[in-house]
Amino acid sequence: MRQERMDWPGGAVCALSLVVNVEEGSELSPLRGDAGMEPVDELRLSVKGGARGHGNESNYLYGLKAGAPRVIDLLDRHEVQASWAAAALSLEAAPDLAEAIVQRGDEVLSHGWRWVPQYQMDEAEERDFIARATDSLARSTGARPQGWLSRYLHTDNTRRLLIEAGYRYHMDDYSGDVPFLDTETVPGRPIVVLPYALDTNDMKMWTSPALTPRQWLDYARDSFDWLYAEGLAGHPRLLNIGLHLRIIGQPGRIGALAAFLDHVGRHDRVWITTRAAIAEHARTQLA
Repeated sequence: MRQERMDWPGGAVCALSLVVNVEEGSELSPLRGDAGMEPVDELRLSVKGGARGHGNESNYLYGLKAGAPRVIDLLDRHEVQASWAAAALSLEAAPDLAEAIVQRGDEVLSHGWRWVPQYQMDEAEERDFIARATDSLARSTGARPQGWLSRYLHTDNTRRLLIEAGYRYHMDDYSGDVPFLDTETVPGRPIVVLPYALDTNDMKMWTSPALTPRQWLDYARDSFDWLYAEGLAGHPRLLNIGLHLRIIGQPGRIGALAAFLDHVGRHDRVWITTRAAIAEHARTQLA
């Protein structure tokens, strides 16, 4: 199967989507009634039972206190837009961050009501989960989210429920480098599937501790160069860069993102924009 043909505005040969994940403050914790601590930890340390991960909780807090200002400053200096994949509860607890995102003119998409797996939810639970996230983010930002990203896994009902809830795009997909249209889940109500990427995600620096910021930078740069070349050859592509405040926002890692943006900035035919803008452009191309 070949990828869809996609032409970007202004003669761009590569669209770049920067996705800043905001999960801090909504991760698993006994403080929020969960059975145990959040297992996703830079130390890769979690224990079963009701123990709290005090160190990991503070590591997540670092993302809000130190990482967020650092990331926003870098985006401002490079004058680039980003999409913020926010767990709704995180922005409820960080109104200053929500205001800063809105002031930048960036998009906020839904990363769930909380940063918890939804794959075990029945249909009614998942419908409520989607509705709570949608309503909360609308209150926090003044605009309802257009896109959805689950935490890793979702259910067979997810895309249908998103369509029913009015979502315009879904990004729990890794099957290509260009968007495509799902016309089958709910006939007559197509939704844009906007593929995301795991390989260029800064989470690799947590899940693969041996991966250094320079190695991540090399991989991101190589990905951009290859897709840009394919675009110049007549096959415009989309590059996704997934970021996390508590990961890329560390002083030893933020320079890798700065160097990547410097590299991209030396190329003229790149469309750096929000996922909502990419999805709407794709809808007009594919309709």
